[in-house]
Amino acid sequence: METWLKKIILFLVSQTVTLIGSLVVSFAVMWYITIETSSGMMMTVAVLCIFLPQIFISLIAGVWADRYNRKVLIIISDLSIAATTLVLAILWLKGNTSFTFLFFVMALRSLGQGIQQPAVGALIPQIVPMEHLTRVNAINATIMNVLNLLAPALGGILLAAGFVNALFFDVATAVVGVIILSFLVVGKIEKTADAVKGSIIGELREGLAFVKRTQWLRFMLIFYALGFFLVAPAAFLTPILVERLYGPEIWRLTMNEIFWSVGAVIGGVVIAAWGGFKNRIFSMGFSFLFFGITFAAMGLADNFWFYLTIMGVAGFFLPMFTTAEMTFIQEKTEPQMMGRVFSVINIIISTVMPLGMLLFGPLADVINVRVIMVGSGLIMAILAFSLLFNKRLLALDPTGRPDLKKKKKTVLPLVPESEPLIQETK
Repeated sequence: METWLKKIILFLVSQTVTLIGSLVVSFAVMWYITIETSSGMMMTVAVLCIFLPQIFISLIAGVWADRYNRKVLIIISDLSIAATTLVLAILWLKGNTSFTFLFFVMALRSLGQGIQQPAVGALIPQIVPMEHLTRVNAINATIMNVLNLLAPALGGILLAAGFVNALFFDVATAVVGVIILSFLVVGKIEKTADAVKGSIIGELREGLAFVKRTQWLRFMLIFYALGFFLVAPAAFLTPILVERLYGPEIWRLTMNEIFWSVGAVIGGVVIAAWGGFKNRIFSMGFSFLFFGITFAAMGLADNFWFYLTIMGVAGFFLPMFTTAEMTFIQEKTEPQMMGRVFSVINIIISTVMPLGMLLFGPLADVINVRVIMVGSGLIMAILAFSLLFNKRLLALDPTGRPDLKKKKKTVLPLVPESEPLIQETK
């Protein structure tokens, strides 16, 4: 077995173990809030606690991911999240079950996730050869979707047995995942002398300058801002939709997540075997178009099982979008900039989705959630055409980074060709 394959298997196993616990807690928290309050406003507060701390930490986290050992950053963030969750579990057992404290702990967990995400996104292309990125990303997406399939059922069981059980489960999986990850040997990204001497603020400015210079990246960030603002109702209000329209039973909320995940698992297997369309931008636009259509159809559905079927169809297109998006960014970005680029993307998503909930959450307490789903879905479908008919983006080489000599504005050369980019270290 090739060395890179052993590394990615070890990394994916560790992340799988850790992620299952995080997903179980996420579902348990959102369902607990839904069942106890049935309030769009309370759901909005929860979403703000999930995303806002990531916004504050992400830019610095991106610099850290490019400056320090990415494996160590992942381990530190996992252990920090686990420690915070353990404190919540202990206090919960002692009777401190206030929503204020729950939201505070959610915000602390968000800080850890904000540090972890740029490091994870940057580490994969560091250990995987460029020609294998698409299938590795597809496999990774499939694994996450399998976990999304298992986590609602497990989360429902643990929530029914007591909310604190989900918290302890997350702590245990985080510890096991960190132990596995500690055995991974990763590459060190070599820097130029100027970069080594530079400050964190200087590297932060360098990353922002890269974003400003790179035309395709600027467009993608605008698309993310608009697209994920519109995704907010489908991402966070479907439990409210199910609870109000079909009933508050836990099994219904569980099935809502399971059907999405089943569709996503099937889609992930298809992408892993097929590889997707050669042009990443077309794949993103095509899948986003169907997101809009299916999200609007969910708002029109009157039968619960028909609604779940549409949810499954929507989930099928998720791996096509995430795999194309992740691979495109990894192919077009230099290793020394990878962490900062992913942090900027994370900031965009973490900003616009709470902004979306600031609008759509309170609005869901005033008008029918179905109207919100239909309206946002139709606008998403229209937005997809900005990718499908963008000739400049479609013309970019879909199989590798731009040529540095011919497209100097697209990629900022940071390391002299004579210096090695990756050096094997513990």
